[in-house]
Amino acid sequence: MTTGSVNPRRADTRRNHERILVAAAKSLAGSGEVSFNAIAKQAEVGVGTVYRHFPTPEALILAVYQREVRQLVDVVPSLIDQYAPEQAFRVWTTDHLAHYMMTKRGLADALRAATASRGELPAGAYEAMVGAVSVLLKANVAAGTVRPDLKPETVLRSLGGLLYLDPNGEWRRDVASLVDLLWRGMSACQGCLKAAERP
Repeated sequence: MTTGSVNPRRADTRRNHERILVAAAKSLAGSGEVSFNAIAKQAEVGVGTVYRHFPTPEALILAVYQREVRQLVDVVPSLIDQYAPEQAFRVWTTDHLAHYMMTKRGLADALRAATASRGELPAGAYEAMVGAVSVLLKANVAAGTVRPDLKPETVLRSLGGLLYLDPNGEWRRDVASLVDLLWRGMSACQGCLKAAERP
């Protein structure tokens, strides 16, 4: 094997790990349950492979949760590079945060069971999400599209309504309506603010 080449076995292990997490996220979002046999079938791996990566259901559930949060945070810089700041916020909310919230609803019971046996959720998940919102807000403040006094914690709490989305309904439309409503309150447009203050 030449220097710098990728070990095929390690690459295959990483692919299997990711496929298992993707399959588990879908399963948890739909039923809130973990079936290693069903996950193995969907991931197209042997059930023994699932157990090698995740010895217990609790370990798998927490790994899914961590993956979802990590993806939410890691995608922000590329969105800011790709879109104007306001659009980056909207794309992040619609294509990433909304999906996470719908998945989290299915994960809720499983997470409670996992943390009951293993302790608290991984530290820093909420802080990481607040950090992602903060980066998006700073880009918009610099662009003059939102007020500079906004707190990322408040904005994130305001997006908590995404938990009530119906994944089988017109959820993209509902996300757009929520973001439009939130954006009016966040807007740096002085005329908009004055109009909102009128009786």
